[in-house]
Amino acid sequence: MRAAVCVRAGGPEVLEVRDVPRPAVRDGWSLVEVKGAGLNRSELMTRQGHSPNVSFPRVLGIECVGVVAESTDPALAVGQTVAAIMGEMGREFDGGYADFALLPNELLMPVRTTLDWHTLAALPETYLTTQGSMDALGIGPGSGGRLLVRGGTSSVGMAALSMARGYGVETAATTRRPDKTAALTAGGADHVIVDNGEDLGKQVREIWPDGPDYVLELVGATTTVESLHLVHRGGTVCVTGMLSGVWAIPSFEPVAMIPSGSKLTAYHSDDFKGSAGALQRIVDEVEAGTYQPNLDRVFALDDVVAAHTYMETNQATGKVVLVP
Repeated sequence: MRAAVCVRAGGPEVLEVRDVPRPAVRDGWSLVEVKGAGLNRSELMTRQGHSPNVSFPRVLGIECVGVVAESTDPALAVGQTVAAIMGEMGREFDGGYADFALLPNELLMPVRTTLDWHTLAALPETYLTTQGSMDALGIGPGSGGRLLVRGGTSSVGMAALSMARGYGVETAATTRRPDKTAALTAGGADHVIVDNGEDLGKQVREIWPDGPDYVLELVGATTTVESLHLVHRGGTVCVTGMLSGVWAIPSFEPVAMIPSGSKLTAYHSDDFKGSAGALQRIVDEVEAGTYQPNLDRVFALDDVVAAHTYMETNQATGKVVLVP
């Protein structure tokens, strides 16, 4: 079979498409014929060498969709459409950048869908992360309120705008690229803020004088403290992404840096691994037109270097998908 192998830590060029042995099925694991794999920033960081538990060579990919090719689980029939995310895919064991992926049965989520493979592949990690982030923020159907999404043109950012609109939440989104404002508006943002390094707080207060109720922080550690000062007293900031590539807030002093009454939380994608019911609800909402898939571009497996370059240079607005 063909697989994109990360041979060592480095730039996109360390991803090499090779012929490798098809994995042999073992107890508790099933073989999935991969039909699509969404690209994620965490894979970029693993490729760069920032995941300490990863040894190379490794087939990356923390998610995939496809069909069961060989099963060791009576509940998983051969030919069943499935999706999988996280659970150390592409880190401790080979992931979705391949024709076939051998995956633990507990990660496999059966899905009923009429969506094409490209669209389905854009959903699992992105929308389950978004659902978990909304849950952490306390946003749900009919909750109302005002949500600021920092890093709005990322795949999770676009999904959050779509989901929040479905919940009836007023939204604003930030981007550093003025040429992406129209895409954010089309994606569901009620307000778009170009974060050009000037006073972001002033721009936010021009929209919402008291500040937002919630901030979905996708830029990460470099902007978290600022986000805590953007929400109104009692508001909540959820740190979900690390688009900045920075993992830690230097010299973090909670008492000094968290305004009184504001709340800081986080979401980790492992919380929804194996959650077939949650994914099915998301797929149903996309099929109904309530949520947008936000598929930006599809790359062939042979073009994995170009795909990672496209992701790393922040060209995408939404999700990038890799297909065998």
